[in-house]
Amino acid sequence: MAQTEITAPVSIFDDVGKLCNFGWARGPFFHYDRNLLWTPARSITETERYIIFSPTHLFAFELYDAGIFGHISICAVSLLDKTISSKFEKLPFPMGILELPNQSEDTVIKKVVKGSLMEFICIENGGRIIKIDSPHLTHNNRLRGEVVLIAQEEAQSISTHSQWRRQKERFQLIRCSPCYTVEGVMQFENKPHLFNKGRAWGIYEWIRNVRPKKDIHYWASACGMHKGRQIGFNVGYGSADSSAGTENAFFVNGVLHKLDQVTFKISPSNWLEPWHFTSNNERLEMNFVPIQRNFYQNNFLFYSLRVRQFFGFFSGRVVLDDGVAINFNNITGFAERRKTNN
Repeated sequence: MAQTEITAPVSIFDDVGKLCNFGWARGPFFHYDRNLLWTPARSITETERYIIFSPTHLFAFELYDAGIFGHISICAVSLLDKTISSKFEKLPFPMGILELPNQSEDTVIKKVVKGSLMEFICIENGGRIIKIDSPHLTHNNRLRGEVVLIAQEEAQSISTHSQWRRQKERFQLIRCSPCYTVEGVMQFENKPHLFNKGRAWGIYEWIRNVRPKKDIHYWASACGMHKGRQIGFNVGYGSADSSAGTENAFFVNGVLHKLDQVTFKISPSNWLEPWHFTSNNERLEMNFVPIQRNFYQNNFLFYSLRVRQFFGFFSGRVVLDDGVAINFNNITGFAERRKTNN
């Protein structure tokens, strides 16, 4: 399938506010401005997500504003003990109260919600700082700490801009950077958990869209080391029209290798059984072994969001753009299914 690569910064709107410039890019080239949207605020969704992990623990943070409903979520997973602790705070009628920025490189977010402090700061060279202080996770755990996400010099990311097939006035704008190393400490379960460069990794996802009536979206991402090189990937799909550019890419030392269509194969009877991933052009064959799961839902009036998240390890084989094949094993990562109804 032919895909359209955007190689310079562009707006997702033309001079009269109509959607344009669909495709994919190797960085944050798509310019989004909430003030240019004609749609009601209740239909706009803005999301920021961070996932950081060491050999022993994984932490996921999400800010979600869907206009008429939203939430802040924190999830802490022990990869050794296979235990999970989380916090999920619903936000009725957020309508922009989270003040999420128009551009992924403009992130300076500081929020205190029901006793939880979450601060995300964009720094030079694409790096990020995360500061967390959240009491009262499940099992009476408290999570607090500060980490720095460091991007390789000139590291690329996958960005896509697409429409929904039968709702042309609605769009989906995604950027994912699965290539961070992490340094710092998180205090959890009354123990300090160190994040050391070269042994700890981070993933950043930024989404802006005008929601369709219904959507099911699958997403998976991971990062780690392979024979002295940092590797990572982002794969996913939903009901949006991805003909101009899929969100599927593999990264080696920050360099993006574009993939086409990727399909998730999941056991309908047991989601904790190994998942299998295949690409239409045989460039990716991959398995995912989940070791822990998290489920949450947000129902408000006639709106609903249901999310199944899984944490575990990826192994497989990928063929890069230059034809070189890489076999990788036990890369830590994350997969989910997200279902929305309006």
